[in-house]
Amino acid sequence: MNLNEICAHPKKYNLNVSSLGKPELDSPVKDQAFVDENSRISLATEITQIKSLMNRKEEIPYLEIAGPRRKLFHDPAQTRVAIVTCGGLCPGLNNVIKGLVEVLAYDYGITQILGIRYGYQGLNPHYGLIPMKLTVKEVDNIHEAGGTILGSSRGNQDPKVMVDTLVRQYVNILFCVGGDGTLRGAQDIVKEITKRKAPISVVCIPKTIDNDLNLIDRTFGFDTCVQSAAEIIKSAHVEANGIPNGLGVVKIMGRDSGFIAAHASLASTVTNFCLIPEIPIVLEGHNGLLKALDRRFFKYRKDHAVIVVAEGAGQDLFKEAATKDASGNVLKHDIGHFLVDKIAAHFKKNDKVLNIKYIDPSYIIRSIPANSSDAIFCFQLAENAVHAAMAGKTDVVIGSINGAFVLVPLMFVVSERKKIDTEGALWHAVTGSTRQNDYFFDNSFENELPGHSAGMDYYRE
Repeated sequence: MNLNEICAHPKKYNLNVSSLGKPELDSPVKDQAFVDENSRISLATEITQIKSLMNRKEEIPYLEIAGPRRKLFHDPAQTRVAIVTCGGLCPGLNNVIKGLVEVLAYDYGITQILGIRYGYQGLNPHYGLIPMKLTVKEVDNIHEAGGTILGSSRGNQDPKVMVDTLVRQYVNILFCVGGDGTLRGAQDIVKEITKRKAPISVVCIPKTIDNDLNLIDRTFGFDTCVQSAAEIIKSAHVEANGIPNGLGVVKIMGRDSGFIAAHASLASTVTNFCLIPEIPIVLEGHNGLLKALDRRFFKYRKDHAVIVVAEGAGQDLFKEAATKDASGNVLKHDIGHFLVDKIAAHFKKNDKVLNIKYIDPSYIIRSIPANSSDAIFCFQLAENAVHAAMAGKTDVVIGSINGAFVLVPLMFVVSERKKIDTEGALWHAVTGSTRQNDYFFDNSFENELPGHSAGMDYYRE
């Protein structure tokens, strides 16, 4: 149920957001325009799509616009909030926590805010994790550090046990901050809450540095990770230039989608080969990676190269069966070391000297503080999450689509992962910047002799 499918068959999909009931209380929010309950933003943006829907007399698919509502469902004086962060670390987690606490306190006067420790484990009494009491003072400087002051963990817990904990703690709003595994866990919590008809709002803020959540333009932390990864790629370029026939190989996070690798390659401007999960890696043969490296080094006489590879690329090259982590995510085989070994063996077999520098900055990238762009984005997500929750919205994700903040039903975000369109503008820009296809698919000379460099001055240095 991706964007194209929804726009093609809007009748099949209900994009309305769930609510706990009719909001009847006046909002205390001041100095901010309220969003009308009927405000929507179209998912169809191309005029041909819109005309086609109108000709078929079908309703244009839309999502509810986020923002403060004039009427509330939850009474601020009786509201008790819990915040949980799950999954891997990501730049901006502390910014989101701080934003949630400040908007709850300053806009709604809510001070009963619990920080759940170490992900969903904190909602299971078995682990003995005592919630933190979060105040404006407590979160004042947390945005300056990476990670999350609440801690995090992977894996779900029994939803009955988690809802028991929420009820016992008198919590009526739960904010879940995490990626697809976290959101699936939130779905289970919502189902259990619905069975009990409990008046608890569950609002999610999407967190994945891979930027691969369905229907959402951008997730927080992605911009920071791209910026950091680009600097590391530049360092790999320096390393590769500092030795004869130097090759810098950088493995970047990206389990199923190559957005970080693609954007960081564009941002660094020094990548020669960008390898992503969306396109199978071919090692051998005339158009394989090994032959492409041969051409760059020994046909066109370049003295260095930089390869950027997403962690989920080339998984079909491994014979071993994949395993899963506690959140149900497939654990990827180490494509970085695999490529280094294969490339080194290939050049050694052909009596050619290649000096390889391998860099895996994954844990460095994900643990740094958010940059300015992400910090702003995190606060806006937190702000809109609080407004949605206070209005009684539930089973919902706060997202950014077409430049606007919207409310997306949870089921649509976790239905599938967003991937790079390999025929689209982003990937065309990557291949144009790297010029990698010129090395992969060069058929200009039948006899590829080392030292032949005719007319190749335009190739990336």
